[in-house]
Amino acid sequence: MFDYDYPLYRPPSEAKSLIFQVTLGCSFNKCSYCNMYRSKEYSERPWEEIRSEIDLASKHMPDSTRIFLADGDALNLSTQKMIQILDYLREKFPNFERISCYAMPQNILKKSLEDLKKLHAAGLTMFYIGIESGSDTILKKVTKGATGQTIIKSCQKAKDAGYTISCMVILGLGGKTYSRDHIEETAKVLSVSAPHYVGALTLHLEDGIRDEFLTKFKEPFLPIDDSEALGELELLISKIDPSTQVVFRANHGSNAYPIGGTFPQDKQSMLQKISYLRDHPELCRPVGLRGF
Repeated sequence: MFDYDYPLYRPPSEAKSLIFQVTLGCSFNKCSYCNMYRSKEYSERPWEEIRSEIDLASKHMPDSTRIFLADGDALNLSTQKMIQILDYLREKFPNFERISCYAMPQNILKKSLEDLKKLHAAGLTMFYIGIESGSDTILKKVTKGATGQTIIKSCQKAKDAGYTISCMVILGLGGKTYSRDHIEETAKVLSVSAPHYVGALTLHLEDGIRDEFLTKFKEPFLPIDDSEALGELELLISKIDPSTQVVFRANHGSNAYPIGGTFPQDKQSMLQKISYLRDHPELCRPVGLRGF
């Protein structure tokens, strides 16, 4: 229907959502593990183009209930422009249930709490936040542009404004050398911030980004194997201790072992499943189907 500017990305849970590209690319675009928007120069799309696409979609899919605002940096738009977009979406899709977007920690922190609440009232109710790691050492090595504390502050600020937040972490991001620091510090950030949803995937570097990642790491990077990824997952789950309920999933295609549950009630059952998987390595995906 739309003439999208590819590549186009969205979270797995937004598979059935209407997608509107209100920005193109990513204004930061320096994370060494991410190749999503390297082919694009960041820009904000004109209101006339966005309005035209909303009009077109509303004619063909007027009963749509979920909307995702792409690309990777929709929250970088001014509050005024975002509200203009959200107001028009509400007008054209009266049956909508939620509007969501990716949100970098720094973009959440740049908005005032009042502005975040205004956006929430206008219909934007869910953020997807890439935590990746809670370790300041690793966050610096992968050029994340955030620290463990700024991640915690951004998550808390979003929750204070009423948002549902879904966060992502990356197993293996510290390699063998920083594995324990990566997982223990990530568990601390998740425990304190207590996102509504957490997704864990395993590091996979595409050919176009691998050399940059290794260069910026500034020391030999020793990737973990599937068995070690399971060990990281076990340690992560054992260390997460949130004060509120957290839905946890490690069922991304990059993971060798699918694990899922809700903290705190499913913590022990998840650990028991991992113990079972350790005893049955034949349940792992075949060797050769994964590369870091």
